[in-house]
Amino acid sequence: MTGEPAEPTAVAVELDGSGRHVARELSPGAFLAPRPLLPSPDRLRIALVGTRAGLLAGDDLRLDVSVGPGARLELSEPSGLVAYDHRGGTSSWRARVDIAEGGELHWEARPFVISSGARVARTMEVSLAAGARMLWRDTLVLGRSGERGGGVRAMTRATYDGRELLVEDLDLMDPDVRELPGILGPHRVIGSVTALGTVPGGRPHPYRMDLAGPGAQVRLLDTVAPAIEAELAAVWAQWRADGGPGTPGRPVTTG
Repeated sequence: MTGEPAEPTAVAVELDGSGRHVARELSPGAFLAPRPLLPSPDRLRIALVGTRAGLLAGDDLRLDVSVGPGARLELSEPSGLVAYDHRGGTSSWRARVDIAEGGELHWEARPFVISSGARVARTMEVSLAAGARMLWRDTLVLGRSGERGGGVRAMTRATYDGRELLVEDLDLMDPDVRELPGILGPHRVIGSVTALGTVPGGRPHPYRMDLAGPGAQVRLLDTVAPAIEAELAAVWAQWRADGGPGTPGRPVTTG
């Protein structure tokens, strides 16, 4: 068990007086370092690069992401994250996202693998002002090849203009419970694309769920990752195009 104090990875993006995107803060944390990618004319593109081996017992990975008014940020992850056998211990992954009015975040996360013996608490907290938007792609994989997988409790809370938009507590700590029919059954891969602050259009999807405000989610289950990743990539591309600048039909206000 490492028990080391964790420094958060911090990314803060805003528009300057001339309307140019600037990174107000790019601070490496104990596990991830933000690295600028090739510039884009309408957004900042940042990669979250791993700086040490995945999650071990006692590890506490923290991320703080801030997008200023009217700014646009694209986060990508070159590689996935693995939580290894904790040998009786626990670890945590915590992200806090704050998006100001008119701001936008696209976060394309790579698979998060929960190895047998790992026990992870994962928390995502998102606060969106009126007119803010976020598109998030996320995949949980229970176990490496040939493993049953460890335990993870994935908690997500997103608010829009001060109102709850998505509140979820996905408790997958006990394999005997999660493998019951009607929960996960034989599936060990859970993938999703989530739109917050916008209602994406495009072709209907059989597993789409509209949220309690401007937002929607497509979640898929499977026994292996490739099929899910391909279908999620198609949803991601469609929703991303639908949410581009000047796209009609994007509600960004609440009544």
